[in-house]
Amino acid sequence: MKNLAYLTAFVIGLLLLACSGRQSLPVDRYYDYDRNFPLEDSVRVEVETDQSTMYSVSYRSVHESIVAGLLTIPKKSKQPLPVIIFLHGIGDHKQKDYMEAGHKFMVDSGYAVLRIDIANHGDRKIHKYKYDMVTGYRYWTRDIVAQTVFDLRRGIDFLETRPEIDSSRIGFYGISLGGIIGTVFCAVDERVKVPVITLAGGGLHLAFKFKAFAEETQVYLSIIDPINFVDKIAPRPLLMLNADKDEVVPPITSKMMYNKAGEPKHIVWYPTKHRRIPIDQAFPEGIRWFNKYL
Repeated sequence: MKNLAYLTAFVIGLLLLACSGRQSLPVDRYYDYDRNFPLEDSVRVEVETDQSTMYSVSYRSVHESIVAGLLTIPKKSKQPLPVIIFLHGIGDHKQKDYMEAGHKFMVDSGYAVLRIDIANHGDRKIHKYKYDMVTGYRYWTRDIVAQTVFDLRRGIDFLETRPEIDSSRIGFYGISLGGIIGTVFCAVDERVKVPVITLAGGGLHLAFKFKAFAEETQVYLSIIDPINFVDKIAPRPLLMLNADKDEVVPPITSKMMYNKAGEPKHIVWYPTKHRRIPIDQAFPEGIRWFNKYL
């Protein structure tokens, strides 16, 4: 009976969501900020090869946050270059193995790449609290997501100062939490021309089960749930890459987000689990999308 009640609530919630149209939530202007605020950026060569130069960069974001990142510039492509902002998943960092693999695909394809650490990850890690939107330090977790949206926007401000970069050709590739954050980021910042969102979904309220449709839950998630933002990406072309057996991001949430998105859009399903997505297919798929639209 308990499972039946939850299923009934779930179905009713989906119907209400489908019928409600554009939601009246305080999300449109939350991520506004002072774009002319000094970046106080620093750039130094980290690694140089015959193929590319990788710089260690830092810049100041909102809320006095200092962002750590890596910017790679291919040497054999004509400048100014199109650039891909590349964001990792929860608990990881900008140089995780799958990030290194994706970075190589992108640089070898002639794209500059900016990788940053999500707030409280990698070189920016301060606390070891558990990330959890339902229990524990849930507002702290929400702040991590929201802060990183600002950090990515300031990342574009930084890229606009670099003569090697064509700031009219900015793409984004986000994985898992990086895809959730990135959907919000791409929606609120039209300077991103081509988003690729991998292993992410919307409708985060479903994790709250019986409290999924409570007003408190809706308000809590309003500024970070991709379902409230994804429609704002159109008419920019959106590619979603997902796992149909995903045990971390339920496929229903990916389908909900895709259905809410405007055209042009495309979704690819891989017959695997969350951490088993074939990167030798997913990264080239993203590159093809960038080649077509960026």
